[in-house]
Amino acid sequence: MKSTEFSRRDLLKKGGLSLFTLALMPNDIWSANVTEAQKSNSPFLYNYKNTFNEFTPPILNEVEDSLVILRANENPYGPPPEAAKAFQDEVFKGNRYAWKTLKELEAKIVKNEGVTPDQILMGPGSSDLLEKVGMVFFSEGGNVVSADPSYMSLIVVAKSVGGEWKSYKLLEDSQHDLDAMEAGVDEDTKLVYICNPNNPTGSITDANKLKEFCRRVSKKVPVFVDEAYIELSKNGLKDSMNSLVAEGENVIVARTFSKIHGMAGLRIGYVIGKKETLERISEITRGGMGITGPTIAAASTSLDNDAFLIDCKAKITEARDYTMTYLKSNNFSCLPSETNFIIFEIPMDGEKFLEKIYGKNVAVRAFKFWDKNWCRVSIGTLDEMKAFTNAISEIFA
Repeated sequence: MKSTEFSRRDLLKKGGLSLFTLALMPNDIWSANVTEAQKSNSPFLYNYKNTFNEFTPPILNEVEDSLVILRANENPYGPPPEAAKAFQDEVFKGNRYAWKTLKELEAKIVKNEGVTPDQILMGPGSSDLLEKVGMVFFSEGGNVVSADPSYMSLIVVAKSVGGEWKSYKLLEDSQHDLDAMEAGVDEDTKLVYICNPNNPTGSITDANKLKEFCRRVSKKVPVFVDEAYIELSKNGLKDSMNSLVAEGENVIVARTFSKIHGMAGLRIGYVIGKKETLERISEITRGGMGITGPTIAAASTSLDNDAFLIDCKAKITEARDYTMTYLKSNNFSCLPSETNFIIFEIPMDGEKFLEKIYGKNVAVRAFKFWDKNWCRVSIGTLDEMKAFTNAISEIFA
């Protein structure tokens, strides 16, 4: 097995990955793209031949703390108070490495997921692990098959090291076009990536159809199912693909504490998959080393707090229903959502729209795909969503 240092050099040499991009891997590539796009006055964050792109947000002159932040799909109610206390208490043990408590958390996750200890890999958020998969799988080229639009973290990194993106438009009901994606797998395909529920659309693909797809396609290439938002969906973890990992299928499932657990700023997540696959990823990462002891304590405590998580889901669902009702009653075309965000068409150029809504102290995201302009709004508290709907009413009066 290669050493970690050699693997990093090998990626740079074979994949053409810049030192700048490598340094960003565990960090916020989105923020870096925003900064570069703003400096160059580019209307878009990415330069893709595909149909999907994101509008560059405006440069802020005012203090960002004055904004209603509805752009990052964060849980406005978390983390649970008990988890916050566990984090605080663990700070006083910060002089010690947290390997013991990490192993205890892993054991809890292994039991919940129904897998074995060698089928889990922890990391500082699931995006970090998505990016590492992009580095490992595409350092020698190949293509990744995914939906268009979809979450871009893995795809951006795959392209940066020499991979290609084969994208397939979602179906009319916003589910993944599984038949087209399966037909698109060829001899150069290294991975199929499915975000379910999907980001940025918020839509979910039928679990039974997806499970059968994964069983068939994973016999050809690995299938990566990103389940960052699954706890927020109607059926929740019942629709997870984790049972396929337990059955030994060549499937990777990613999960994060950033969404329903309200720990986006604390950075912890994990993937489950075949032992051999996780060993490949482990060649370039020591995922546990990037997670702090206090974060581990908070995550472990949050897993034991079902009542808080259920309450969060209920409040988010209520605020989402309010927002969806408002949008539809005002003739906005919305895609179906089973997440903590909604995406809808806007009858205005996305760049101009962002300037207007940021000017009203509300921060959202705007996209261009299917030759249409879209706003994606994260679900905050009910009061925050009322601030958003008031801003929309004023913009499109």
